[in-house]
Amino acid sequence: MTEYKLSRRMRKIVEVSKDLFIRGEDRPSVDQIEAVNNMSMTRKILKILPRSSKNIITSSYIIPVASGVVTGYYFSNPRLTPTGLSPLIVYYHGGGWTFGNMEFYAVYLSHLAEVTGACILSIDYRLSPKFKFPIPVEDCYDALLWAAEGAKYWKIDPDRIFVAGDSAGGNLAAVVATLARDRKGPSLAGQILLYPITDGRLRTLSMEEKAETPMLNSKRLSFYIDSYAREPKDILSPQFSPLLAQDKTRLAPALIITAENDPLMDDGLLYAMELEKAETPVKAFTAPGSFHGFMSYRHATGRCEAECAIRQFVSGRNLKNVQFITEDVLKREGRLHHSALDIKDEKES
Repeated sequence: MTEYKLSRRMRKIVEVSKDLFIRGEDRPSVDQIEAVNNMSMTRKILKILPRSSKNIITSSYIIPVASGVVTGYYFSNPRLTPTGLSPLIVYYHGGGWTFGNMEFYAVYLSHLAEVTGACILSIDYRLSPKFKFPIPVEDCYDALLWAAEGAKYWKIDPDRIFVAGDSAGGNLAAVVATLARDRKGPSLAGQILLYPITDGRLRTLSMEEKAETPMLNSKRLSFYIDSYAREPKDILSPQFSPLLAQDKTRLAPALIITAENDPLMDDGLLYAMELEKAETPVKAFTAPGSFHGFMSYRHATGRCEAECAIRQFVSGRNLKNVQFITEDVLKREGRLHHSALDIKDEKES
């Protein structure tokens, strides 16, 4: 078993967050999962999460989907852009299509809305094992259609609508981006995939070499796959495993962020390579020394750099010019708001 050297802050994250995903149980029961999904964030947990912004206004919506409804949580950022319109991120949460504590994600996404300047619509899609593939996929796509239609009432720039997600949510965002192309749905400005699952076969090198990390292991991933799939052959569907899709052309530009110590590292990197081969614009970064799920935690290695990259992307910076650095470094390099990269973007636009 690989030894992972953790900083004191990272050890704290691992210890405190274990109750959020019942780590130590390879195959948690339905009752255990339901308890986690409905638990309130304790003071102890809140200390390891990003500080929730007081400037962000939160509201909720009931969104009609095929054979039911889901709830959308909208994080409105009052920060005005030069056009008076804000970018919108339609966000699909992680948790192996099984977990989904929306109070946990509300803290994280309120913070993300603040630092990126975007409004965010978080989709509480229906979860497995009760709602198996492809129901969560269709929920997420229907929610995108609803959001694109509703954007006109939210002062959203219709040309800057993004889909995003982490882990299983990154899987759903990648699939929704493909469906938007295939079904002639909303035109997306981009897709933001955070340590996504892209291949349900779980056969990558990182899956083998990093099968036992402090935040995620291969046995838990197998449980997620088994819970989500109706039958074994589902994993071969491109709507389950977007890496297996034959046509990856003409997709929305993709920003992919992975973690070095994560069984899913290669899922993200291989998908980036396939998009590049298909001439779909893509930029991939790996957070050195970090772990699966790092974006959600206040002092996690790589979080500030990843947030800066996302902000650059949704703010309109050309994807190939996006950098994985902190805001302070970016400002020093670019003399605050008019960096050489911004000038380059203006020439390319």
